[in-house]
Amino acid sequence: MASLTMPHSSVSQTAPSLMSSSSSVSSSSSLSFSRCSFLHKFNALASKESRAPSPPEYSLVKCGLSEPLKFGNDKPSIPIINERNLSKFLESSRVEKTVNRESTRLKLFSGTANPTLSKEIARYMGLELGKINIKRFADGEIYVQLQESVRGCDVYLLQPTCPPANENLLELLVMIDACRRASAKNITAVIPYFGYARADRKTQGRESIAAKLVANIITEAGANRVLSCDLHSGQSIGYFDIPVDHVYCQPVILDYLASKTICSNDLVVVSPDVGGVARARSFAKKLSDAPLAIVDKRRHGPNVAEVMNLIGDVKGKVAVMVDDMIDTAGTIAKGAALLHQEGAREVYACCTHAVFSPPAIERLTSGLFQEVIITNTIPVAEKNYFPELTVLSVANLLGETIWRIHDDCSVSSIFQ
Repeated sequence: MASLTMPHSSVSQTAPSLMSSSSSVSSSSSLSFSRCSFLHKFNALASKESRAPSPPEYSLVKCGLSEPLKFGNDKPSIPIINERNLSKFLESSRVEKTVNRESTRLKLFSGTANPTLSKEIARYMGLELGKINIKRFADGEIYVQLQESVRGCDVYLLQPTCPPANENLLELLVMIDACRRASAKNITAVIPYFGYARADRKTQGRESIAAKLVANIITEAGANRVLSCDLHSGQSIGYFDIPVDHVYCQPVILDYLASKTICSNDLVVVSPDVGGVARARSFAKKLSDAPLAIVDKRRHGPNVAEVMNLIGDVKGKVAVMVDDMIDTAGTIAKGAALLHQEGAREVYACCTHAVFSPPAIERLTSGLFQEVIITNTIPVAEKNYFPELTVLSVANLLGETIWRIHDDCSVSSIFQ
């Protein structure tokens, strides 16, 4: 750490005194005292600087939100936590060194996929979104022009590859190319939702691994780093040949669940499939170490799921189903139906990415769920709002992460 390196002048002044220390006993004892004092101060400084922040303790009766969510016209409000009232997990995990909020070398540019989230991130960071012109030609081709200089700047491009996935992905690639040709120093692709992440392995012969292909394309376009939220599987990080910061939105949902004041003895965390057990176990551990249940299902085709069995006890309990995304809601809806059959009192659905492909809304509004909790990594269309839906903002989490990347501070300490 730079703060532990003593100034060059103090070292050069101490060296001559070491050379002359043998001239007299008094000067030797004085020098010994000086060296002891120096080492004492150095060790004290090192221990202070290296002291890790204590991990946050999640509670079911405390929440970082100032007030409960309010609905208007069946549209849930999105809680935005300002700089003076950070969510608890951010507040307790801040590094002692304050990040530089006055940097003029940091530029944010938003694509057209989720401009609302981009504005919230910029507001948290106290910055203005960069001026950029994105338009479509008559034949559908994408045109991008930066309308301000980015030469020598750290540029962050905010663009999830949500539906329409191909359109938004290509737009991101053209934005990256525009920044590279404008001599940006570093280009970070901020992709809250990484499309094609589910195509991360071969399950049958002659299949493509599209996640690796998309990673290669983003890298070849000129991106120097990728920042993404809750990837479908951890191995997707290895598909990139550039650094990847993988951000977990779990603490945002945990903070909200804390406001529900549900007794910890009544809770059970449910994984909707075997592949999500690690995610659900981590969630349960931070949720008062709640017990875990697993829905065993068999998938016979894309977006088609069949529930077979339940592993665990949910009778009389409040079941919290945890997944990384809800697409057609077939998996989570059939899982919720099974939980009710097994005697669950209430069922909450929690996910980071709300893809909501038809017929997801019909399944989610069928009365199976007490509440459906999602984040705004993907914009939710107005027609897809329903009374049980709660949307939480990840703007503060992403904004804080961007600051830490820019200032070379730890990102993982946010989640410790």
